[in-house]
Amino acid sequence: MCACEPWVRTALGSGDDMAVTISNTPNPNALKFTVGIDVGGPATFVAGKPSDDPMASALLALDGVTSIFMTADFVTLSKTPAASWETIAPEATKILEERFGA
Repeated sequence: MCACEPWVRTALGSGDDMAVTISNTPNPNALKFTVGIDVGGPATFVAGKPSDDPMASALLALDGVTSIFMTADFVTLSKTPAASWETIAPEATKILEERFGA
């Protein structure tokens, strides 16, 4: 478990049985979602640009998400300053678990 905001612990539940872990980054408008398996990439997806990747499209459809960076075993989401991680993180976690397994 990281020394993250309290809502991260809520999004992660107990943390023991989750495939996705969330870490803060130096940028308060970006979070790192580690999924534990290779995600491919590196790949970047940006809001407003078409994507043929269904997972990227689903993540970019979340209110406030502006970009996605995928490489190694993690996905980093960036958001607008006005958007709330408390809202985005649980939904993003669900999408990533559906794609990479729980």
